[in-house]
Amino acid sequence: WLIQLKKFRARLGKIDRTALEAGDRLNYDYFARMLDSEIGMLELHNYRLPISKTGGFHTSYPDLYQFSPFDTTRDYENYLTRLRNLRVHFDEYIELMRHGLRTGFIPPRVTLEGVDKSLRAQIVNDPAQSVFYEPFKQFPASIGGVDQECLIEAAQETISSSIVPAYEALLKFLNEEYLPAARESIACADLPNGRELYRNCIAYFTTLDLSPEEIHATGQSEVRRIRAEMDEVIRETGFRGDFKAFIEFLRTDPRFYVNTPEALLKETGYLMKRIDGELPRLFKTLPRLPYGIRAIPDFSAPGQTTAYYFPGSGDGTRAGFYYVNTYDLKSRPLYEMEALSLHEAVPGHHLQLSLQQELSDLPDFRRFYNFTSYVEGWALYAERLGLEMGFYTDPYS
Repeated sequence: WLIQLKKFRARLGKIDRTALEAGDRLNYDYFARMLDSEIGMLELHNYRLPISKTGGFHTSYPDLYQFSPFDTTRDYENYLTRLRNLRVHFDEYIELMRHGLRTGFIPPRVTLEGVDKSLRAQIVNDPAQSVFYEPFKQFPASIGGVDQECLIEAAQETISSSIVPAYEALLKFLNEEYLPAARESIACADLPNGRELYRNCIAYFTTLDLSPEEIHATGQSEVRRIRAEMDEVIRETGFRGDFKAFIEFLRTDPRFYVNTPEALLKETGYLMKRIDGELPRLFKTLPRLPYGIRAIPDFSAPGQTTAYYFPGSGDGTRAGFYYVNTYDLKSRPLYEMEALSLHEAVPGHHLQLSLQQELSDLPDFRRFYNFTSYVEGWALYAERLGLEMGFYTDPYS
């Protein structure tokens, strides 16, 4: 992959940028930055740390059926082909992680906490209980009974012979090799060329030439600014007590929490429909692609964030989805749902990324590649738009 990207970069360098029209000069600059960013990260071998409690290949594959077509027998066969190759794919990742250990790419122990649980969730005795079996519980009318029986039999055999052994092998490697070798420190600087990798990450995610010290100073400044806003809001509530007491109140008062995952999803769904109704007032163009709401899967929820967004397909055949974490409801206060929903769904990630994908006059690398600083910057702006849309009337939110 690195070699291929470097070939693309060399070909790009042979194009006379000054001879291009304005639009293509922008395409040139965009493509150059994209290639340089990806090449820089690969050259520093960040891919040798492919797994953590927040995600990785071990949690992305169980969700594969959510993003695959299942309209024809061929679609099911394609899915099964992927599953049959999973054991080999996992073995290759295990070898990559062993190579990482040999070359100093040792993960912080804290980042591996809970990974074993997400792996055990995929080790089942009954194939029909596997999340990988979900597409075989219901078939479209176009697939006949005989084909259904064949596909079901193939799915059960594949889960038993490929999926379960793959996760068993990964769990064994995690417990016997990876966790025992993990380091107690968390600093990127403790990795090979770690300081250079950190600087490269800053450029990759911000597109700016900033030092770690400048990033840290910005963070401290922002904490002071935000803390001042928080103190003002606390005064508005009339709360009697210091800052620590107020935080404890927010974390423990039952008025801010629901008791069931269904209740959290319903509260979020109602909120999102209220936000939808405000969008035409602020935006002339809205995406054609809709979005839905899903709970973060149980196997990955303990290590995941409170919410995240997963884009829909570029051809419009699959909606975008706003994922809400319903695990540990005592840490999912309702007062954070307004800002989260505005950020993750609309007018945040879903609106921006869907419109970007729908710009069919742009080259694909501009429709589907994203710079984090822009994506997250837009989402932060979207949070602030909540003020103009009539939200945040409750001081706790």
